[in-house]
Amino acid sequence: MRKREKGVTTIGWLFLLTPIAILAYAGIRLTPVYLNYMKVVRAIEQAASDNRSASDAQPIRTAIDRHFEIDMVEFPTIKDITIKRDGGAWQIEAAYDDEVPLFANVSLHVTFDKKVRTAGSGGE
Repeated sequence: MRKREKGVTTIGWLFLLTPIAILAYAGIRLTPVYLNYMKVVRAIEQAASDNRSASDAQPIRTAIDRHFEIDMVEFPTIKDITIKRDGGAWQIEAAYDDEVPLFANVSLHVTFDKKVRTAGSGGE
């Protein structure tokens, strides 16, 4: 009587590990994009809290630009940040897309949209 062996074959391991490897590679490729997003969020939140009573958008824009320079944020640029008056406060919005090449003609598309509102009621 022949005994059947139990377990996963080499081909079975390949089928199991290939999707895991692709997901791990995608995670590695996306990590810098999300770290950059955290820098952008920190910059606009810090600029919003430091310039609560700003009467125009220029001090906020300068503060964000300074944070981008310190943290070496190259994308999005300061031109991609929208600063507009919303009632008695300022609303700062960073809405941008980023595309990360995965392999060959396959890319990952990531969309970011962060809005921060200043707490102060600066003059108009």
